[in-house]
This record gives sequence, structure tokens and C-alpha cells, in this order.
Amino acid sequence: MKSILIIGLGRFGRHMAQKFIEEGNSVLAVEASEERANAAVSLVPNIEIADATDDTVIESLGINNFDICVVAIGDNFQAALEITVLLKDFGGKFIIARASRDVHRKLLLRNGADYVVYAERDMAERLAMKFGAKNIFDYIELNKEIGIYEIATPENWYGKTILEKSVRSNYNVTILATKKEERIYPLMEPEHVFVPDESLLVMGSAEAVHKLTR
Repeated sequence: MKSILIIGLGRFGRHMAQKFIEEGNSVLAVEASEERANAAVSLVPNIEIADATDDTVIESLGINNFDICVVAIGDNFQAALEITVLLKDFGGKFIIARASRDVHRKLLLRNGADYVVYAERDMAERLAMKFGAKNIFDYIELNKEIGIYEIATPENWYGKTILEKSVRSNYNVTILATKKEERIYPLMEPEHVFVPDESLLVMGSAEAVHKLTR
């Protein structure tokens, strides 16, 4: 179990807190708005109503006791930046911050954030990939170059094995698992035979995956 601090209980912050709690973690949320705090209390029982841009508030929280601090404020970048700096100054071990623009991301990383998430951009890219790309059903970005994709098995692979298709050397992707009827089967053998009613979870660059799924 990890100890998580979440600052800001807008939609993004509430969802983050709820998911952390569902995974069995201990979550403390800080929210300046009493209205937002009251709206979230059924999902996040442990909430402190306070202004996290106040250094005395941050100091009182015992920041070095938290494994992860999340700055989930999306509508006030100045406040998010100030809070990120304070968290780092008071011993934040790992700070996740939210950004909506590249310049915000750079400033947050320079001033204490260890990881920056683009909530709206990341969701938009995932939905566009899921619903707009041919034969790609889902997508998770690992970094700017590499992602994990759920794709339809190419028709010309049916009846062939992984070894016969030499997938990694010929297509520059790595097959991580197959998916059939919502069940995932990892650690496939080279002798696995491709069939029509399964999808593949592959890791590779966007260029390689799009070339494979055309």
C-alpha cells in the first residue's frame, strides 16, 4: 500500500483519487473549494479543505511521508506551479503534475515535477487512435516513440506461427499477448498459430504499427 497526496478535486483529481483507493492505497486529498470537497467526499473520505499554495498548509501535511504527490489542478497553472515547487521544497518523493500545454510541462519539470500528464491530450489521442485508426482497437503510450497497441490479427497471418512470420525482425514490433473474448493470454510460444478470432497486443513505434495494420 502506498500513501498518496492529491491536491485538487476537480474531475481529474477525483478520478485519480478513486482509482488509487480502489487499488488499496491510502489517499489524502486537499481541496480549496468546500463545494468540490463535499461533492467528492463519498468517493474520497479523507479530505482536507485548505489552500495548498500556502506553504504552512504544505508543511503541516508532512510531505515526506507520502510516496506520491499529485498536483491535479488544471484550471490555474500559476497555482499548480507554486504547489509543485512547495511540494519539492518540503521533501516530495515523487510528484505528478497535470499540464495542458507543452510550455507548462517544461516549467513543471524544471520546478519539481517528476512526471507530467496531459489529461485531455492523452485521452484525445487514445480515443482518436481507438476509433479512427484502421484495425487498432486500443493504445497506451509508453513514451514519445513507443506504445502498446491492441490490433486486429492481419489476415495474411492466419494459420501461420510467430516463428514463421518472424514478427520482430520483419515488422519491428514485439507481440506481448493475444486477446480472445476479453481474456488475455501472455507469454506466447513461437509455435503459436494465429487465428481470426483473436487480437494481438503488440509493442512498437506508431510507424511500425500503422504499417502493419494497413
